[in-house]
This record gives sequence, C-alpha cells and structure tokens, in this order.
Amino acid sequence: MTKEQNISRKQEINQQIQKLREDANNANVQIKNCIERRNQLNEEVKKAREEIAGLKAERDGINEKVKLLKSQRDAVREQSDPITDKIRAIKEKIAILKKKLPRESQRELQEEHDAIEWKISTTSLDLQEEKMLIENVKQLEMLLSGYKKIEAQNNKIKELLTQRKTLDAQADVLHKELTDLAAKSQEIHSRMIEKVNAMKVSRAQADSQHQLYVKTKEEVLPQIYEKIGALIGQLNDVKASIAKEARDEAQIRINARNAAEQANKEKEQAIKEKLGAEARNKLRKGEKLSWNEFQLLMGDESEEDSETQD
Repeated sequence: MTKEQNISRKQEINQQIQKLREDANNANVQIKNCIERRNQLNEEVKKAREEIAGLKAERDGINEKVKLLKSQRDAVREQSDPITDKIRAIKEKIAILKKKLPRESQRELQEEHDAIEWKISTTSLDLQEEKMLIENVKQLEMLLSGYKKIEAQNNKIKELLTQRKTLDAQADVLHKELTDLAAKSQEIHSRMIEKVNAMKVSRAQADSQHQLYVKTKEEVLPQIYEKIGALIGQLNDVKASIAKEARDEAQIRINARNAAEQANKEKEQAIKEKLGAEARNKLRKGEKLSWNEFQLLMGDESEEDSETQD
C-alpha cells in the first residue's frame, strides 16, 4: 500500500472511530432519556384524570359563552337587514328620478342659473326683460330640483350606510370574540383528547422505553465498543506502516544527498585537476599566469607538501 493510500486509510479509520464514539455517546444519552421518560409516563397516569376533568369544565364554560355571543351577533345582524332594504328602495327611487332628468348636466344648469341671477342683480333691465329672466330662473330651478332630490336621496343612503356600518362593526366585534373563543375551545378539546389518549397508552409507552433501555445497554453499546476496538487495531497497523515508510524515505533522502555530494566533489576535483594541468603547462612554456591560476598552483603545491609530510 502506498503512502497516500495509508494516509487516506488512516483518515478513514479515524472518521469511523469518531462516528462510533458519537454513536456510543448518543446511546448513553438514549439510555438516560429512556429511564426519565419511563418514570415520567408512570407519573402522568396518576395526573391525567384530574387534568382531563379540569379541561372539560373549562371547555364547556367557553362553549356557553360562544352560544351567547352568537345570539348577540345574530340579533345585531337582524337590525342591519331592514337598513339594507331601505337602501335598495332609495336606489330604485333614484333610478326613477334619473330617468326624468333633463339632457343638460346639473353643472350646466347651475352655471346658467347663476349667470341669469347675476345679470338680474347687476344689470339695468326693463320690466319685460326682467320678468322673462325671472321666469327662466324658475324653469331652471325646476329642472335643478330633480338633481337636488337625487342628492337628498343619496344623503339618506349615506346616513343609512353609516348606521349599517356601525351595526356591522358591532357584529364583527362579536364574531371575532366568539371565533377566538371557539378556537380556544377547540384547542382545549384537542388537549383533552391528547390527555385521554396519553392516559390509555402511557403504560405501554413506559414498557417500550424500558425495553429500549435494556436493548441499548446490553446489545447496542457492546457492539459499538467491539467495532471501535477492531478499528483501533487496524489504525495501529496503518500507523506502523506509515512510520516504516517515513523511515525508509528518510534513509533514501540521506543516501541521495550523500551520493550527490560525492559526485559534486569528484566533479570539482576533476575540474581543478584539469585547470591545474593547464596552468603548469603554461608555466613550463613561460606564459603568464592569471591570479586564479597562480592560486590554483600554490594550492596544489600545498596539498603535495601535505601529502609528503603525511
């Protein structure tokens, strides 16, 4: 197995061990919860009957209030019906009046009426012309009376709508209150049913919790710990393999480094010997040496003296 495979396997085993340890912790928590829940259920059996009786009395009291509010709401709504009938009758009357209206609009008639009155009050007229204008005013007022009647009927509708709106608001308040109470009654009823069901099944639930506690303690936990032990053994084998690979790699790096250093030394020595030979050849020919070549020859002589002394 390669180094990467060993590292990957080590990580995988650690993850599995961590998951199993979490499972073991969860199992211990489950054991504790089973014991607490079992005892709680046994205690609930004793208290259930009193709670059910109290919830039933509360629910019945609320239902009586709901009946009273419904009666009050319906009574208010009954007062609204005659108002709706009156509004319908007035609208029918307005429809009849609209059929008798002149072609001219109320605005046009009113402007013509105001213009004539202004002319009468601000212009010097002879008697005949003034009588004619006054007669025109009367005719316009008769035509305008239809619009005024419609306006009066619309005002009545507004008053009736205000009355009906007030009654509707009262009915809405009563309806909202009874709706809230009905919802509360339903909630209490649901709670009561839950208590009844809980009282019937609590003993069976307690037995189930006890069985789960025994199974977790005697079967589940031992299996988890057994799996953890096996994984730890595998983890130790992988760690040993990784450590051996690390030692082998370190030795390989050391050998490679030593070989490289030896090769460099041999290469440098070869170059040095070549340059030394060239410098000695120059010296024999009487050619001028560079400073580096001179130092190289001096170094060779020092090495030769050292070898001689040795």
